[in-house]
Amino acid sequence: MIATSMSFEKFIPTRLIFGSGSLDALHRVRFPGTRALLLTSSGSSVKRNGTLERVEKQLQRAGVSYEIFPGIEANPLNRNINEGAAFAVTHRCDFIIALGGGSVMDAGKCIATAATNGGDFWDYMRAGTGKSRPITIAPLPLICITTTAGTGSEIDRGAALTNEVTQEKLGLKTEELYPVLSIADPELTLTVPPSYTLYQGFDALSHCMEGYVSHQANVMCDIFAIAGVEHVGRHLARAVKNGSDLDAREHVLLGSSLAGMVMSTGGVTSLHALEDTLSGFHHDLPHGAGLIILARAYFGHMIERHVCDERFIRLARALGMEQASKPGDFLTALSALLTDCGADGLAMSDYGITPDEFAKTVSYAKTVSARLFTHDLQPLSDDDCHAILVKSYR
Repeated sequence: MIATSMSFEKFIPTRLIFGSGSLDALHRVRFPGTRALLLTSSGSSVKRNGTLERVEKQLQRAGVSYEIFPGIEANPLNRNINEGAAFAVTHRCDFIIALGGGSVMDAGKCIATAATNGGDFWDYMRAGTGKSRPITIAPLPLICITTTAGTGSEIDRGAALTNEVTQEKLGLKTEELYPVLSIADPELTLTVPPSYTLYQGFDALSHCMEGYVSHQANVMCDIFAIAGVEHVGRHLARAVKNGSDLDAREHVLLGSSLAGMVMSTGGVTSLHALEDTLSGFHHDLPHGAGLIILARAYFGHMIERHVCDERFIRLARALGMEQASKPGDFLTALSALLTDCGADGLAMSDYGITPDEFAKTVSYAKTVSARLFTHDLQPLSDDDCHAILVKSYR
């Protein structure tokens, strides 16, 4: 049995306004500046569904000026950060509003940092080809308005970024990246398509599940992780099948914010390292889809080796299998959830991934994301990683 650490550190300075209709409170908050850089995705779904217009009206009502930068791609790229930071400086923006999903919020954290500290943002990354350049000047204050239920980036201190030149996908985790304010309004997630509801929701679920079976787990992280699994795991299929189900959307979004708290008190495992490498090589692979593809083989590997039997039983119960009594019940519960969500058809081959790149994937993951492998309760060898990829492939 793995003993839960009673020692933990909790520092989450972000003010979180959660609940349906909470976007309407934006004009009443105390803004950290007078001229905002308003970030959106390059796809501009927030423009099509009217969310951008709602935010603009809130800012106008508050007397806040703003400039829109709609250049953030899914799996944000280093060039997006450098371009966004230059835009913020040119337009003399003194704070940032990130309106969108995890990619936009992560980009907001990086742009806020690059705008005040200067230089190529990749130099601040602390692994791979990054140069571990210190953040010496406080980033611009950041407000996050999440339109998806996935990463929990609205409440955590991390950001994921892809270097389009080196094909590295890395995370940066530091206290300077916390938003000062976040709004999580479930109504803003009602228009997310079923596939992205699934991918984003599974990312949040994976953060919670990995955090619970990680060396980083502690009594505080456990509280957030189990609650997150319960909220996402028991409501995700409903949200996927019926996007207008506001009750299901509320639970999944709450689970996503809890996943961000898991990331602020614990951390994920090498499952994320393997997936980040795959989506770094294949930019069109959604992060959550990659996690779904790998999850059963990855967790199955841990269960076969009895790494933390009691914890997998507890996770199975959190997913809704109340009578779970053995660790393998977790895989049964997880498979049932994915089937209910219509995720059975996901395949690596759909994204151009081939088995002949698995050796490179393992090598990259273990080098670029070496830190995440130290979070595993039992070390994964290169052969173990290769076997997980082979088992996940179709």
